[in-house]
Amino acid sequence: MANTQDFNGKWALVTGASAGIGVALARELARHGAKLILTARRKDRLEALAAELTSRGTEVRIVTADLNDPAAPQQIYDSTEGAGVAVDILVNNAGLGQFGSFAQSEMAQEMSQVRVNCEAVARLTRLFVPRMVERRRGWVMVVASLAAYVPMPYLSTYAATKAFDRSFALGLAGEVARFGIKVTALCPGPTESEFSQVARSGGRRRGGSAQTAEEVARLGVVALARGQRTMIPYFGGKFTALLVRFLPAGLITYSIEKGARPA
Repeated sequence: MANTQDFNGKWALVTGASAGIGVALARELARHGAKLILTARRKDRLEALAAELTSRGTEVRIVTADLNDPAAPQQIYDSTEGAGVAVDILVNNAGLGQFGSFAQSEMAQEMSQVRVNCEAVARLTRLFVPRMVERRRGWVMVVASLAAYVPMPYLSTYAATKAFDRSFALGLAGEVARFGIKVTALCPGPTESEFSQVARSGGRRRGGSAQTAEEVARLGVVALARGQRTMIPYFGGKFTALLVRFLPAGLITYSIEKGARPA
């Protein structure tokens, strides 16, 4: 059974907590009694969310940091665990993408995806997990994507980074389970968030309407409490993840490319 009451009184660090799934995850963890450390680039948004959660009785701290900066994970650690705050729940949510032809894309945005979606996840996890191992308790969530299962033309780098996230989470889960640490790869599909704006995808999505960030967060937090190693929070995504195991990669990429090709 999911023991979300285990989160009560524990400090949870949520990256990318200024919008979308990050905000929803923070609210959901607070609903289960966790204390929150919110981190993102936009201080004004963090302060607004902190004020909201504090008004409901949640203890909240904020750390303004840009995970595109390789020094940011250490900054976040030094402001929390390094300052004596035991972080038992690490939510690696921050991420970004870029839609369009890779050959014509902005190099800076491509490299930012690798730094934020992969490098920052590995750095933060490497900083916080050893203390969890010492305490013999902890929870780590890595927000990946349904794209982790599918090579995606015009989101080539993004999909590759999310495949890294999912594989990293699953491998880590196998390593740390014996220390009482639970690791979940949350793999949402189309979700109501700012992602399409940042990725410049023009709000493109296929296969129906987007899921709410609140629903994704609710299912993700329950999965984390349960120790479920992968959570795809909707049926269509689960079917897709199963289907692509039996289809040739060439057929998948051909179909996606035809449907997603920019005008």
